[in-house]
Amino acid sequence: MHIGLVYPQTEYPTDPAAVRDYAQTAEALGYTHVLAYDHVLGANPDRPGGWSGPYTHRDPFMEPFVLFTYMAAVTTRLGFIPGILILPQRETALVAKQAATLDVLCGGQLRLGVGTGWNEVEYVALSQDFNTRGKRQEEQLEVLRLLWTQELVTYQGRWHDIPDAGINPLPVQRPIPLWFGGHADAVLRRAARLGDGWLPGFRTAEVAREHLDRLDAYLAEAGRDRAAFGLEPRLHWGSGDLDALGRALEGWRAAGATHISLNTMGAGFRTAAEHLAAVRRFAEQFALD
Repeated sequence: MHIGLVYPQTEYPTDPAAVRDYAQTAEALGYTHVLAYDHVLGANPDRPGGWSGPYTHRDPFMEPFVLFTYMAAVTTRLGFIPGILILPQRETALVAKQAATLDVLCGGQLRLGVGTGWNEVEYVALSQDFNTRGKRQEEQLEVLRLLWTQELVTYQGRWHDIPDAGINPLPVQRPIPLWFGGHADAVLRRAARLGDGWLPGFRTAEVAREHLDRLDAYLAEAGRDRAAFGLEPRLHWGSGDLDALGRALEGWRAAGATHISLNTMGAGFRTAAEHLAAVRRFAEQFALD
């Protein structure tokens, strides 16, 4: 199992030295990858009509492609995954170019986590249609894989028109693996048909069991082997109970997780040093190398 970290960007300093220290510490401790959340804009909770959501304009989110490119420049082996990139609010060919460039710069260690998101404010600000995001994402996935594997692409769909053009350089991985985030039944079906892995948000494998069973059934319907399909849940540091974290880790391992990420956000930490101390304790406890 590959063990990585969730970058705690809503609670972590934004200065370059702190970001560098986090990436280099993660690599030195034996973590295999960094996962980062994606939000382009945050809404003002005092806006007319109000706002209900877990994040606002006061929560910092570094753009994942830029963040990961910086981390790749100061490490040598670290892998990366947006967890998740809100794909339908972005322009597809540009995402293909950004992801391909990052994959080259990190030596083929990128997985692209994608989802449809929940924040309509971002869609409005980015001039994209919130209501068609699921169907648009499916077409985007087809276009991404074409652009990542072919020198020239001619494509005409409902949302895309590519007139005999391509990106250069192509990525190291052709195509870059696509992982899905979300828990809706439509997401599980889409992941089973079109994805390379799933990023569940459940705290334990026991809580996720119903969804895992449905995913297995949908993979079977699609004629796909569950053993060849990726699964990356997250462990939450919480109170720092290493015994509980160990039980959760082993539960996910038994459920077939191929990757897992440790999330230190929401534990009451106020400094970068506290986040780094937690990831060190975890690495020492579970003998990462």
